[in-house]
Amino acid sequence: MLKEVITGLSKSQKTLPSKYFYDNRGSELFEKICQLDEYYLTRTELSIMRNNINDICRAMGGNISLVELGSGSSKKTRLILDHANNIHSYIPVDISEDFITDIVKDLEKEYPNLKIQPVAADYTKSFSIPENCESGSRKIAYYPGSTIGNFTRDNARHFIGSISQLVGKEGGLLIGFDLIKDRKKLIEAYDDSAGVTAAFNKNILVRINRELNADFSIDGFDHKVLFNESAERIEMHLVSTSDQKVTVSGREFFFEEGETIHTENSHKYSMESFRKMTAPYFENVTSWTDAEGQFCIQFLQNDAALS
Repeated sequence: MLKEVITGLSKSQKTLPSKYFYDNRGSELFEKICQLDEYYLTRTELSIMRNNINDICRAMGGNISLVELGSGSSKKTRLILDHANNIHSYIPVDISEDFITDIVKDLEKEYPNLKIQPVAADYTKSFSIPENCESGSRKIAYYPGSTIGNFTRDNARHFIGSISQLVGKEGGLLIGFDLIKDRKKLIEAYDDSAGVTAAFNKNILVRINRELNADFSIDGFDHKVLFNESAERIEMHLVSTSDQKVTVSGREFFFEEGETIHTENSHKYSMESFRKMTAPYFENVTSWTDAEGQFCIQFLQNDAALS
């Protein structure tokens, strides 16, 4: 974490990795974001899941080990657990160990006969799945919430490739992604009137102060959201409200008034651009969208999974 933070703050356009939003407090704030009126993504994705859950589970098949990447509260996953045919095991993967431990305790009460094997790991890097989850079952990765949009286009392509390797030729990927739409609606989704997203954005500074012996002034930075037209993405920034100096583990960084730290991207896709990205790794695609065409859920698999 220290290496990545130092590297990001040393760039001409200062950056911080968005994955470090998600300590226990950050995960709680994101759950609140998902309930906001402005944040259409979660309720739209849930609506698609609820309206098509039988078809989705039919496409996924049976006897599967479900590997959820960035499991969060596992709210959407419960729909799959309730409707899927013969889930061998459920492997939630999340970077926040405390958060995932609490969620798994609840799931074990709700699904006492389901083998649940949590993994606390940074799923964007190499990690291991419990060996006993694989016996005779197909691996299906589940990546909901349009989190794929947080990656750059190149990194998203590489990440899809790594998932393909994780699940193997007999496996598949159930993934959600946000579609390009009205710019005002996009901006409001990431800059809510209650300021919850602003607190979420600033939480990365709170965490760096706590874990990396830093002295960021939390009130010395403002939350800013913009839509980058050329990159087709929402960007979140933290804007320095004055000329200031910040120390991180003994390293000094200087900010001019108005200078920003780029903390998160949320890329938006068309159906065509998303298919172009996944085509080298998965051959068969089944898609579900809402009536307004705001969001899409796809199940991707290789031909070998059908035989």
